[in-house]
Amino acid sequence: MNQHYSVSIGETGPAQAKPTPAQAFDLFPTRIWQVPLKQLTPRFAEWVEAILAMRAAAPVPAGRTNRGGWNSVDHAVMHQPVFADLHQVVRHYCAQAFAEMGVAAPAFELQSWVNIHDRGGFNFQHMHEGALLSGTFYLQVPEGSGALVFKDPRAGVLNSYARGNGANAYKDIQLRPSPGLLVLFPHWLEHFVEPHEGQVPRICIPFNALKA
Repeated sequence: MNQHYSVSIGETGPAQAKPTPAQAFDLFPTRIWQVPLKQLTPRFAEWVEAILAMRAAAPVPAGRTNRGGWNSVDHAVMHQPVFADLHQVVRHYCAQAFAEMGVAAPAFELQSWVNIHDRGGFNFQHMHEGALLSGTFYLQVPEGSGALVFKDPRAGVLNSYARGNGANAYKDIQLRPSPGLLVLFPHWLEHFVEPHEGQVPRICIPFNALKA
C-alpha cells in the first residue's frame, strides 16, 4: 500500500494561528477598607476639644512609634462616653471586614488611643502585633498632613528590578487622609506616617481589634 506524504516549507495549519495569550493571576492580594464617616461630622469639634483637654491634663506623650507630637497613654479612648458614637461605628465596620476575611464573627474588643502630630511629627515604620485587625480614624487633617504609607508585605519583592505599578513591581502605597476618613487594614501590614508639615496639629485615633 502506497503512502503519500507532503512536506511544506514555512508555517502551515495550526502553526499559523495566533499564540494563546497568557492568563494573568494576581496572587496574594492585600485588602484594606476605607469609609468617610460624614454622618459624624457634627461631633468633630467636640472630639477635638476633648482630645486637646486630654493632652493638657497629661502632657507627657506615651512615645511608642509617635515622634514630634503627643499620643495618649490611655488605650481605651473610644470607650469614653464622648466617643460612644465613633466606637459603635468602628465596631460595625470591623465586623464587616471580618466577614470579608472569612472569619465567623469573632468576639473582639477595641483598643484605641490618640496620635497628635505637631509640625514635623511622624510615626516610624511598625506593625500592630497581636491584633486581629487595625485601623485609624482621622479627626483633624489640616493642610500639610503627612500621608499614611503602607509597605509592600512581600519580603522578596524588595529584590525586584521592577518599580512602580507594573506586575511584580515594588511600590510603597501612600494614603492621603481626609477629615472623617476611617481606614481598616491587616494588623501585620507594616506602615509609617510621613512628617507633618502644617502648623495646625494633625489628629487621629488609631485602634486595634483584639480578641475578647
